[in-house]
Amino acid sequence: MGLKAGIVGLPNVGKSTLFNAITKKNILAANYPFATIDPNVGVVTVPDERLAKLEELYIPDRLIATSYEFTDIAGLVKGASLGEGLGNKFLSHIREVDAIVEVVRCFDDNNIIHVENSVDPKRDIEIINLELALSDLEILNNRIDKIKKKAETNRDKEALEELNVLKKAKENLEKSIPLRMVEFTDEEKLVLSSFAFLTIKPIIYLANVSEDEVALEDNDYVKIVKEYASKEKAKVVKMCAKLESELSELNDDDKKEMLNAIGIKESGLDLLIKETYDLLGLATYFTVGSDEVRAWTFKKGMNAKECAGIIHTDFERGFIKAEVMSYEDLIKYGNEQKVKENGRARLEGKDYIMQDGDICYFRFNV
Repeated sequence: MGLKAGIVGLPNVGKSTLFNAITKKNILAANYPFATIDPNVGVVTVPDERLAKLEELYIPDRLIATSYEFTDIAGLVKGASLGEGLGNKFLSHIREVDAIVEVVRCFDDNNIIHVENSVDPKRDIEIINLELALSDLEILNNRIDKIKKKAETNRDKEALEELNVLKKAKENLEKSIPLRMVEFTDEEKLVLSSFAFLTIKPIIYLANVSEDEVALEDNDYVKIVKEYASKEKAKVVKMCAKLESELSELNDDDKKEMLNAIGIKESGLDLLIKETYDLLGLATYFTVGSDEVRAWTFKKGMNAKECAGIIHTDFERGFIKAEVMSYEDLIKYGNEQKVKENGRARLEGKDYIMQDGDICYFRFNV
């Protein structure tokens, strides 16, 4: 699907440590600002317990999980929209992602420098979000100045429509309302889509806590992040990036043992990946057989023909029908034959809207 989530935040809040855990890459995670100079891109596997069950049923030669990209971007500082720190270079990298994971420091540690010299999650979030908004406003103002004369003097219908949408976006940003919280019609969204605005991207806040606090009740810092996020109806994932980096080095059994010892059921990283996957509006369907069991990512709302094209363009071009059964029915009845005997397997046409957990075999002819 080619979708990306971008990890952003102030310098030294744990972004690169988190990225190390996500991709198991040994990128530079230094105790000073701008340790990450260029965006680091890594492919992350989406944890899905359904694959293990399908592997037991089919004993395939290959088991392939679905995945998407995380991008770690250099730390943002106050004034970035005016070129401070890595400034516009940083902001241009964020424009390329589909969703934002904003890492917020929620722990005290005198040995780790804070660029603002103190830990204050609300201030840190507001610094980041203000810079994103200012960057969007700059683009809006430039575009409005460019088309205003054409729209108002020449009464150009298309320019007038664009101008009205841009003015609506500008008015909300000037009231500190991110564009993702503004109700736009489908037509208005289409106008805005070409600008890759930062504040229109969906967001998750990641509260980075210390190892000692990861299994405890939320500390005051985390509560502040959750209170802020609730106003945007955004989700918050609490985790310890340092701990996740250590867990990423272990095999599955050792990882489970360590999580049990700490007192948490699921690693914060697995939870973050699932939440980001959902935030991007993604779902999973499966293809199964003795040669391969594979998970495929699709956008919610895609039809069977479009999903066939994810495997190969020929599948979409020559689409005939999709043989579909649900993962739940397969597990309930134990095998494909019994699913069919109970009338739970079906043939679907090109307009069938695919559902998460569908198991498919595509008929096509080219």
